[in-house]
Amino acid sequence: MHLPSHPEIIEAESLAQARLRQPWRVLLIFLAVFFALQYGWEMGRDSAVERVFIDELTVRPAAWIIDRLWPAFQVHAEGHRLVAAAGRLNILNGCEGMETLFLLAAAFIAYPFAWRTRLLGLAAGTVLVFALNQARIVVLWHAFLHDRAWFGVLHGMVLPVLLVAACLVFFLILLGREAPRPT
Repeated sequence: MHLPSHPEIIEAESLAQARLRQPWRVLLIFLAVFFALQYGWEMGRDSAVERVFIDELTVRPAAWIIDRLWPAFQVHAEGHRLVAAAGRLNILNGCEGMETLFLLAAAFIAYPFAWRTRLLGLAAGTVLVFALNQARIVVLWHAFLHDRAWFGVLHGMVLPVLLVAACLVFFLILLGREAPRPT
């Protein structure tokens, strides 16, 4: 049986105290990063950056996916709209998944992961949010055409919560795979 030495006990106590302070530090960093990203995104409203993220990186891929799933609709992108003979669906600021991505990015930046895990989490998380948001838009398109009441419920409550929950599960999976570094 190994009895800890005095320096080992001091180091263990120091780490325990750091962990007690850490939740406040993590929370403050999380909030600062999230609000800074959100503020920066809001400053880009009605700009070329917003048009690239919404028109090119959100609407175009969604139109392509919908057109592959249901070619009879002949969906195409027109700026921030999904357009077909059956209807038009506007994809506006807030529909592109940036807030969800900002939450996930703030979590990975705030939590004391190793840098490799942070970068992996940010890269894989960005792909995850993009894929989930595209799936969300496809589901919303289908609901828009078939049941407008469900569209409202899905758009306003169900799908945003599912996106955030999926990102939380992703974060928790990475959290479970790596112990935090001492701060």
